[in-house]
Amino acid sequence: MHKTVLLNEAVENLNIKEEGIYVDATLGFGGHSGLILERIKRGFLFAFDKDDMALVESQKRLSKIGTNFELIKSDFANLKEELAKRDIDRIDGIVFDLGVSSPQLDIAERGFSYHKDAPLDMRMDRGREFSARDVVNGYSESELTRVIRDYGEEKYAKSIARNIVKARENKEIETTFELVDIIKKSMPVRELISSHPARKTFQAIRIEVNNELESLKVALNDAISLLKVGGRVSVITFHSLEDRIVKETFKKYSEVDSNLKKLPYIPLGYEPKYRIIGSITPSDAEIEENNRARSARLRVLERIKE
Repeated sequence: MHKTVLLNEAVENLNIKEEGIYVDATLGFGGHSGLILERIKRGFLFAFDKDDMALVESQKRLSKIGTNFELIKSDFANLKEELAKRDIDRIDGIVFDLGVSSPQLDIAERGFSYHKDAPLDMRMDRGREFSARDVVNGYSESELTRVIRDYGEEKYAKSIARNIVKARENKEIETTFELVDIIKKSMPVRELISSHPARKTFQAIRIEVNNELESLKVALNDAISLLKVGGRVSVITFHSLEDRIVKETFKKYSEVDSNLKKLPYIPLGYEPKYRIIGSITPSDAEIEENNRARSARLRVLERIKE
């Protein structure tokens, strides 16, 4: 069963108004959306996801709470455009939960998990053709090295890429376990003990398949621009690449122009329009109950002026 990480903290930090307009940029199985919907009896919720299974299951779940919501099948990179189609140009709050949901990991055929043998897939949106199989079998050695190094922060990226290219000379790499075996053979034995050797490479390929980091950059900037005064954005990240993007983006919006920092006071009209509310990590109790929470971090930004 999927447990939403930092559920209450993310929603509490939105400072929800009963009549507000809110967005769940990463609907998943409706954990955050459900809690938001319970609190906006006179407001409205828009929720985004690319995954048909998530949309179907969340529709059932949210319909039991209220009718004042709309689910939108789209990458969150399109949120500004999709909201504009619905005449929404300002929102009271938005939440991003950037983790892969447990059902996606647990259903072997989705190909996200290195613990289950399945066809290489990793698509969030199964309507798209491009999959992990295309990355593994179609990318050059240098492209594979770049993806695994930059998106997985894997120090054996070059060795793994070289062995993938070598293996596919005989036959196409088709399954998750075939890829896991190649990864294991690309590392010293000592690296196979502490954590699963395929974790970083699988993360890297998943990010590449779903264009996750570029989508996040677009969506985050758009979300911040949509906030009303007093509106907040809550973002839950699960690895350092995502967290770095969120941290640097929030810093950019909440700091004064570097050229003005040396002045004795900030001229009227040049103060930041946003402020960082804080950074929160899961409690020991939550991590004990849900191991997938261990790497999570919540960051919150608020708009304080037009």
